[in-house]
Amino acid sequence: MPQLSMHSPIGDLTLTEEDGAIVALDWGWGRDQDETPLLRQACDRLDAYFDGAPDDFADLPLAPHGTPYRQAVWQALRAIPLGETRTYRDLARQVGGSPRSIGQANGANPIPILIPCHRVVSTQGLGGYSGDGGLSDKIYLLDLERAPIPARTSQDA
Repeated sequence: MPQLSMHSPIGDLTLTEEDGAIVALDWGWGRDQDETPLLRQACDRLDAYFDGAPDDFADLPLAPHGTPYRQAVWQALRAIPLGETRTYRDLARQVGGSPRSIGQANGANPIPILIPCHRVVSTQGLGGYSGDGGLSDKIYLLDLERAPIPARTSQDA
């Protein structure tokens, strides 16, 4: 599968493509580099995003691998507008399941940032984030998007 890596303010990122769609965004520099038009476009758009250009990445073809429930959660994440947040509880009401199952689906999101799991927060604060930098990455991304950042609670630590 073709991969292309890039530098970002939250660390090196590697995008992976399969059958004309992005299937993964991982922290770290990939061993193999194989630029495709889609991967180049995604890296260029991520560079612009990190430079402050708003982008919801809605038109990028994404094909994350996961269960039907996780697919539904990830689709709901893509519908959260840039600059807004939703709680785990909000998404559980929308998609079904519990706030905990929403959190588990978020943690399993194979294409973070492009599928904006960072826009999901707890009713008591930030919640968690599975990015390499943890909550500091989540805060950075929310701030970049000018989204409301809930007060941090002891449960977030």
